[in-house]
Amino acid sequence: MNRTRAIGAGVAICLGASVFAKVNLGDFKSDLAAKVEAANKANTSVVAGQDGWLFFAPELRHLSVGTFWGDAAKNVSRATNPTRADPLPAILDFSQQLKKAGIDLLIVPVPGKASIYPEMIDPGAVNSESTRLDASDAEFVGVLKQNGVNVLDLVPPFLQFRKDHPDMPLYSKEDTHWSGYGIGLASDLVAEQVKREAWYGSIPKVKFSSQTGSVQVKGDLVQLMTGTQPGPEAIVLTAVKDDKGAAVQSSRPSPLLLLGDSHNLIYSTGDDMLATSSGFPENVAAKIEFAPDVIAVRGSGATPARINLARRADNMAGKKMVVWCFTVREFTEGTGWGKVPVIKPGQ
Repeated sequence: MNRTRAIGAGVAICLGASVFAKVNLGDFKSDLAAKVEAANKANTSVVAGQDGWLFFAPELRHLSVGTFWGDAAKNVSRATNPTRADPLPAILDFSQQLKKAGIDLLIVPVPGKASIYPEMIDPGAVNSESTRLDASDAEFVGVLKQNGVNVLDLVPPFLQFRKDHPDMPLYSKEDTHWSGYGIGLASDLVAEQVKREAWYGSIPKVKFSSQTGSVQVKGDLVQLMTGTQPGPEAIVLTAVKDDKGAAVQSSRPSPLLLLGDSHNLIYSTGDDMLATSSGFPENVAAKIEFAPDVIAVRGSGATPARINLARRADNMAGKKMVVWCFTVREFTEGTGWGKVPVIKPGQ
């Protein structure tokens, strides 16, 4: 049996390992659900795993709920408006708007940390491309592709990278976001797709300089804890500067828009985003050799990000491609999925 131990309200919750190895999806989902319930009772959103790894309870909940679109959406979504519980209609609507305007869409859902490093939250759990512990996320990616939406499924390359580079974690142990290594791999994969676009060759290129080094950060999960907190974590980041040594700036005229949540801000904008010039936008810029336009929202990259895009009221003039990057927990744990008219005919 699992044992629950509350470390303190607002601190973290840590459950002992079951005596049985968790090798199937049902066991894994049940264990995550138990951890989320214990965290709720302890009034904390932080769940302590193995070897100093911390996990966000809403992410664990997302991975535990199963199917989250269609008729099932209203039963599992945390959206306050039940008409916005299902992510599928809003995503398809956005995709169709862009297609009609001749703009390509690439959706990049960032996998939950627990789906790539499951044994750090549930000892004995094993994820693989053939037996995925994020089965519902994988199925939803398939649904999107069947509906003509281009999706970059990061799970297979993340699992392969983890296997090939066991000492290069793709996530921060103490933060909800990816690490510099995660950013590096994701930006490589996005850059590959951008470079396949017919318009790419005609875009003026800029040379950027990159420097990789270790920095000490205090992740957002630590900051959610009260009482005794772990010390800062050393993570490896790649800082990118322009040819004058200045920070890479979001470029409104750019043909490429990076849209989404704080995965587009972490290590980029400083302050609570922990570092500057070392985030996803900068690393994408270095690899495609031009600066992207960036619209990113702390907290929710789903509807609020698209609302910010619509407020520009320019019908996305000059845009050729949108990379919509957000955490998978947004599918069930966010504010909901409304349709937003980002392109208005006749304007």
